[in-house]
Amino acid sequence: MALYVDGREAPLVSHLEGAFTSAERKRGLLGRASMPPDLAIVIAPCNAIHTFRMQFAIDVIFATRDGRVIKVRRNIGPGRVSGALGAFATIELAAGALEGTDVTPGRVLRIRQRT
Repeated sequence: MALYVDGREAPLVSHLEGAFTSAERKRGLLGRASMPPDLAIVIAPCNAIHTFRMQFAIDVIFATRDGRVIKVRRNIGPGRVSGALGAFATIELAAGALEGTDVTPGRVLRIRQRT
């Protein structure tokens, strides 16, 4: 599965991991030394994250249940907290993954098979 911005042919990231159980959501990216640029982790339900005990920065998208982006945070370093009221899912990406993209509040994200 890949993550697409609605109306775009190329995926935003070509590999997705899900964190849907309580244990998976708690673990998130903890214990990893880095994150590949073509990977995103979808954490749901989740409207806030922290980067305590992380070793690297991340980009984060907060989205509603239907995929509408409500907040974007770039380059969140270790030891930070971020959230968005109304978010159903949090999507964590490698720092810099959103640079040069049109992922902004109001855009819609879709998960689908890679083409």
